Amino acid sequence: MSTIEGLGGWKRTTRCGALRADAIGEEVVLMGWVHRIRDHGGVFFLNLRDRDGLAQVVVHPDTVDPALLDKVRSVRPEFVLAVRGMVGSRPEEMRNPEMPTGDVEVAATDLRILSTSETPPFVIGGEVEAGEDLRLQYRYLDLRSEELQKILALRSRAALEARTYLAENDFWEIETPMLVRPTPEGARDYLVPSRIHEGSFYALPQSPQLYKQTLMVAGVDRYFQLARCLRDEDLRADRQPEHTQIDIEMSFVEEDDVFGLAEGLMERIFQSCLGVRIPRPFPRLAYREAMDRYGSDKPDLRFDLPLVDLSEAVAGSDFRVFRETLEAGGSVKGLVVPGGGELSRREQDELEAHVKTYGAKGLARAKVGPKGLEGGFAKFLDAPATDRLLEASGARDGDLIGVVADRKPVVDRSLGALRLRVGQAALGEEARREWRFLWVHRFPLFERDETSGQVVPAHHMFTMPLEEDIPKLGTDPLAVHARLYDLVLNGTELASGSIRIHRRDLQEAVMEVVGIDREEAERRFGFLLRAFEYGAPPHGGLAIGFDRVVMLMAGRTSIRDTIAFPKTTSAASLMDEAPAPVDPETLKELHLRIEESR
Repeated sequence: MSTIEGLGGWKRTTRCGALRADAIGEEVVLMGWVHRIRDHGGVFFLNLRDRDGLAQVVVHPDTVDPALLDKVRSVRPEFVLAVRGMVGSRPEEMRNPEMPTGDVEVAATDLRILSTSETPPFVIGGEVEAGEDLRLQYRYLDLRSEELQKILALRSRAALEARTYLAENDFWEIETPMLVRPTPEGARDYLVPSRIHEGSFYALPQSPQLYKQTLMVAGVDRYFQLARCLRDEDLRADRQPEHTQIDIEMSFVEEDDVFGLAEGLMERIFQSCLGVRIPRPFPRLAYREAMDRYGSDKPDLRFDLPLVDLSEAVAGSDFRVFRETLEAGGSVKGLVVPGGGELSRREQDELEAHVKTYGAKGLARAKVGPKGLEGGFAKFLDAPATDRLLEASGARDGDLIGVVADRKPVVDRSLGALRLRVGQAALGEEARREWRFLWVHRFPLFERDETSGQVVPAHHMFTMPLEEDIPKLGTDPLAVHARLYDLVLNGTELASGSIRIHRRDLQEAVMEVVGIDREEAERRFGFLLRAFEYGAPPHGGLAIGFDRVVMLMAGRTSIRDTIAFPKTTSAASLMDEAPAPVDPETLKELHLRIEESR
């Protein structure tokens, strides 16, 4: 049985992963976890690991005390050791050019066992595949892996660079409350019962939106924080019940000011953390143009593949689906799949199944051959219509043309999804490493909820309408566009923001459009509305999804990998078993009673 020892006054002199050839001849003290141990004919080799990397420790039986050798024989993977020894060169045949410390090793003269370890449920570092649930249950072990530690280091560096950049640009970091008034809009709130105020609840903040606007009224001028935000919503790969955003608000600004600041911030983070130069300024697309051209308000610009409007080309054709759709006021659009004429029938059917998941009734197909359009819907087009379609689409010999005919939102959404699938699948290795930023702006301020039919905010209701659209608030709200903008990177929305409303009358008018009368507005948002009566400056800002930024920089597809202790898709923490029941006495103090659901 191993004896666990204390530090005994030992001090770590260097990190395992920091050892280099310039330390040869020095005595060092390393501390870390045993990554691997090997016995080569009585000579023991230990790879000792800390967050900076691995160092090789060698224990020669003829140069150490027998008691030390017995101690080494008891060591197992994931034991925590302190090792004292001399740094020397590895024998030429044992050097490892793939390892930063591969030219050196530490010849141990003494060793202390600081902690022992049970056999881990999986090999640290992912050498043996383990299910995600098991890794989340033992998250403290999974986080020991080199890959996840690199992501945590990247996240820490990016946060520091963000803070430094914003401080250099005259921003103050200010914390806003974590216990706020419930505002039932958008995603569901996480509620916190008040022990003192019986029957009343706090909410955990979905966003610091109202507080940061209030700070502008207070004269703060430039505010930021790395804000924790919590939303009780359905989860997916790029969502968690709690996330971090770089929250920014500025007074006396317009869109160009916010864009310039955010572009500089992205430039700083990517240059400092990845050594990547981000070209500025970022391109801009109006929302309508993005939807018409790419079928998405967050298009991936690493490939072009525009959607093409074929309505005029096929107008009057004998293809009933095209003709009836256009007669009903719908849209006919296509996507050219380069080289797609070589796809098998099964592969083409998979593309059709994909668009159907986004509401399309089907995907009409035809391929371009040496003599023109072949197969599929081609037989329903006469020669002039075929020529018009080929000219409009720009399709070439060997290409496949996929067409959706339906209501415009369905056409854009389904073909946009098809574009993303086809384009990302065809990306080469070099294109995958590109960073293509884009501003999408001039969004609609309102949209109609597909379930209730009610007019609701497209983003949120604190956004300034375009000046020329303000008169439409009372007559045609769905035609109102706003000073809204999103920052997109490689098909992922990174940030959302706007120039805000800073007038009480205009804010109340926008609230009225979504069914909030003045009495309710006063009850729910009275403190903000009253603040607007005391000299509110024009202001705007944005919130950058920090987890998503780190996710993309780390080359991952889920923000779970960028968060130290993430939740599952059911918002559960498998490591500490949260959420958990509360004892009856605590519930009584909070004036709560649990009733069984029927």
